[in-house]
Amino acid sequence: MNQQFVNLDPKNHERMATAIGFILDHYQDQPRLEEIASQAGLSSWHFNRLFKSWAGVTPKQLVQFLSLRAAKESLDRHASVLSASLNAGLSGPGRLHDLFVTIEAMTPGEYKNGGAGLTLSYGFSESPFGDVMLAGTRRGLSHLSFVDRGMDQASNELRSAWPNAKLERDDEGMSALAGEIFSGDEKSLKLRLKGTNFQLQVWQALLKIPSGNQTSYSDLAEIIDRPESHRAVANAVGKNPVAWLIPCHRVLRASGALGGYRWGVERKAEILTWELAQQV
Repeated sequence: MNQQFVNLDPKNHERMATAIGFILDHYQDQPRLEEIASQAGLSSWHFNRLFKSWAGVTPKQLVQFLSLRAAKESLDRHASVLSASLNAGLSGPGRLHDLFVTIEAMTPGEYKNGGAGLTLSYGFSESPFGDVMLAGTRRGLSHLSFVDRGMDQASNELRSAWPNAKLERDDEGMSALAGEIFSGDEKSLKLRLKGTNFQLQVWQALLKIPSGNQTSYSDLAEIIDRPESHRAVANAVGKNPVAWLIPCHRVLRASGALGGYRWGVERKAEILTWELAQQV
């Protein structure tokens, strides 16, 4: 990842999400800086400075980029952004995930017995897009989710997914790992995931979507040579256990609408906007 998250206070997450949602909805109207800043409840000067420290571009530059991107896509409907990028062998400057992430599936026995015999370390941390919970074994990261309904709820969901594993809380270790993941400092990372063969295939395909690009469920089905299975693909995308690293946020509806997101559509818009801004 070319640019690290700099000067990003997680407390500004909601302000940024609100402002970005406004930009995505109104960029075709070319909104003025004052209009955008008002959505975040900040002065134009303060907001402009905060936004640039977060995205690396000004709000005006982002509006211009989104407008140009929309114009280009309207001129080139014959191929999806993902297909064009892969066919050309291109990768965006923020393309990180398929360069360092590898997926190792749980063994059939581990999958069926709910993690019996496994020790899963887990913990909570701040991130640029809200609080997160991470969990994993010594062999790799198994879980990364955004925490919106409290730590107890998040912990209960983890126990439900791994009913027979031993859970050990380690906030310090997981916070350090989150810092590496969200700053782009990690050199290698393995994901140790529990999923069906089909789900793992979909998650692997998601890793091939360059940062700053998006695809549709039907295009993703084509990529894995299952063109008639776009609904099953959508279900597999929705069950992605590792947010951000497996970029399910890059899958949109065929119409170009954001569609759903396991951790909230507003957060999806925020992440996509940050990635788009890195392409400017």
